[in-house]
Amino acid sequence: MPSSNAKTALTWALSFAPSALSAALPVKRAISSVVSGTPIGFASSATGGGDAIPVYPTTIDDLKKYLTSSDPQVIVIDGEYNFAGSEGTQTLQACNSYSCTPENGGQALLNTLNGCSTSTYDVEIDTAAYQGIQVKSDKTLVGKNGATLNGKGLRLVSVSNIIIQNLKVTNLNPEYVWGGDAFTLSGTSNIWIDHVETSQTGRQHYSFGTDPNDHITISNSFINGKTTNSATCDSHTYWGEEMVGTDDSITWYANHVYMTSGRSPALSGGTLLHAVNNVFEDNTGHLIEGGGSAARGIFEGNVFKSITTTLDSGYAGKLFGATASNAASCSTALGRSCEANTFSSAAELGRADTDFFGDYKGFSIVKAASASSIASSVPESAGATL
Repeated sequence: MPSSNAKTALTWALSFAPSALSAALPVKRAISSVVSGTPIGFASSATGGGDAIPVYPTTIDDLKKYLTSSDPQVIVIDGEYNFAGSEGTQTLQACNSYSCTPENGGQALLNTLNGCSTSTYDVEIDTAAYQGIQVKSDKTLVGKNGATLNGKGLRLVSVSNIIIQNLKVTNLNPEYVWGGDAFTLSGTSNIWIDHVETSQTGRQHYSFGTDPNDHITISNSFINGKTTNSATCDSHTYWGEEMVGTDDSITWYANHVYMTSGRSPALSGGTLLHAVNNVFEDNTGHLIEGGGSAARGIFEGNVFKSITTTLDSGYAGKLFGATASNAASCSTALGRSCEANTFSSAAELGRADTDFFGDYKGFSIVKAASASSIASSVPESAGATL
């Protein structure tokens, strides 16, 4: 038995144990009250800037300062933040790779990766739109009253724990392929992007780089593919969502994917996708594509409407398209039956691979509603509508 002196010392030491222990363990911060709802799906653990005192930038320089800070930040923006012209212009080489030129509603291809096989010429692009703001970890960005990033996207590289909500991103050199991505993610984790509208991009609405992006949720968002400059010469964007990471895990929930002609998504690399309760509408080319055999996706409770080609013939990955007859088999992947997809002027998916279902183990799975119940509500509510 310990002596009385030892007991006293032990009691004294233990009185400090709770604070010492709490200092040693990571703390899950509360989500700020400026956020509507809570993260869902694979990114359900995201807390962003936590309960940091909100800041209210009034200029584009303020906004960049807070987003690139090393400290946790809760950032609330109001109205338009106009980056167009703020970083000047630059001259690059481009070529006409498509049947319609920028002057005729098409796109030119910037030769930044030596992709031009025809003669090139000089073009002047907006520098701010060419590359997004380099967002640091532990950030919450919430928009109010039509908050818009005009001429600037967001770049998330080697960061984690970010919440972005109720925001529009637009006007990213739409005349030029490689002119600007709305969202770039590479080497990220625990990212929740919710109620966001992207439009008028030079390239991808969502570009997932090759480094793994794990525990990502894109929800309630409007991928507005209607564009003044179309690679397919029909006011539809080809550059939708490029999911090519080596080990990505993405929940794609209740989004409205509208007026695209390709890459909606490009499901490739080693991506694990759960696409649920989305409305895919008015695609004039092919919707789902992908050349990587390691890609996997469950599509359930989605509405496919006016789609020329639902699944490109070159798709090389595994895919499960839920129907009324196979929905029960989802229980091994999701812990519940799937909701069947519906198709209107669109070919059915016709794929029901199941040997990858074990890969969903350990992920937070979002609930699903019937496709018929979300056919109208998703287009009405998706985007910066909070």
